[in-house]
Amino acid sequence: MTKTFMPEQESWEQLRWAQLDMLQWSVRHAYQGSHFYRRRFDQVGVAPANIRTVDDLRSLPFTTAHDLQEDYPFPLLSVPHDQLVRIHSSSGTTGRRKILGYTQKDVDDWADMFARCYEMAGVGPGDRVQIMVGYGLWTAGVGFQAGCERAGAMAVPVGPGNLELQIQFLQDLQSNVICCTASMALLLAEELEKRDLVGKTNIQTVILGSEVCGDAMRARILELTGATDLYDIPGMTELYGPGTGLDCRYHTGIHYWADYYLLEILDPVTLEPVPEGEIGEMVVTTLRKEAAPLIRYRTRDLTRLIPGQCECGSILPRHDRLMGRSDDMFKYRAVNIYPGQIESILSKTEGVSCEYNVRLTMADGKHQMTVLAERVPGADSAADAAVAQNIADSIKKEIMVTAEVQVVDYGSLPRSERKSKRVYDERGT
Repeated sequence: MTKTFMPEQESWEQLRWAQLDMLQWSVRHAYQGSHFYRRRFDQVGVAPANIRTVDDLRSLPFTTAHDLQEDYPFPLLSVPHDQLVRIHSSSGTTGRRKILGYTQKDVDDWADMFARCYEMAGVGPGDRVQIMVGYGLWTAGVGFQAGCERAGAMAVPVGPGNLELQIQFLQDLQSNVICCTASMALLLAEELEKRDLVGKTNIQTVILGSEVCGDAMRARILELTGATDLYDIPGMTELYGPGTGLDCRYHTGIHYWADYYLLEILDPVTLEPVPEGEIGEMVVTTLRKEAAPLIRYRTRDLTRLIPGQCECGSILPRHDRLMGRSDDMFKYRAVNIYPGQIESILSKTEGVSCEYNVRLTMADGKHQMTVLAERVPGADSAADAAVAQNIADSIKKEIMVTAEVQVVDYGSLPRSERKSKRVYDERGT
């Protein structure tokens, strides 16, 4: 019998009961093992015994990235130090890193979660997985590799950048799966085009993580790599790392591992639940994490829950692709704008590619917004004015602000091997 990493529960009802047992354990474990959580729970007058249903989660206090930085260097630690076998870290907004500890069980659980991602993507024994993300303190590389090996596939751990080596291994080793950021995938795809290698590699599956990727960018990556499927993989250091969910072959939303964590979608201002299907901030609570459990952790990532059961038959619920972060929002002429809103408009516009920049400047004491959008390859520049006006009209209609739009040459905007910077705010303080 082929090994599976899917949940042992056979129905959503069974999974819900399992969630309650694990939630009660996690809250009790955090309260008993962490001075931070005990103090925070006592401040709001909540004890582990108060958690009698999954919905009682809402009585618990929130945890934020600021809490992790304030509790440096071992935030939220709920086990003795001698039970830690590893740490990972991500950069913090105040200059102080967020460091998260892992027990051996945490490491093993994470590998199983990641192996489930590969299984859902149809990757296993016989596949060759070229890993193009960072190793070291960052969680990405080691997570992709551990899950790959647990799933029985062959890891090709090239790491980030180094296009020469990436392309050499794609040709020599015939890697059929690539794992990277969307920006790196586009950079690689365009390099394959430049070298007349489109259709001459064995890339079949692309697994993307770490940043928002619109439909136009996805289509371009698939076109140039020749892959048949492109999957989204979410994750963050605080929640093990990447590998906490994946969209299935139907690509109708990301199945998230509800047997490892609970997901709430809340209004980022009121912190109240939004109706199913509406966009809000992801708030996660871990169910099995030992070293640094998360209790109602505000991720700042924006998405929405997708109602109903997926056609694939999985009992695991779905959320939409990530649409940006609540702290990526910028204010322009009293309007709150998320970069994902701009990207959504561009993805529906004929004549422009998936690459864009937003420039915010001051002129004569007034705020100005300029959107630079790349023309699709081979398009006639004579249509630029009409395309730019179309985009400007859509921005006015959908976001209710006026922006100058410029269509620029394909390939003229900066590329990145990691996350691409989209918004440049030059307005000063």
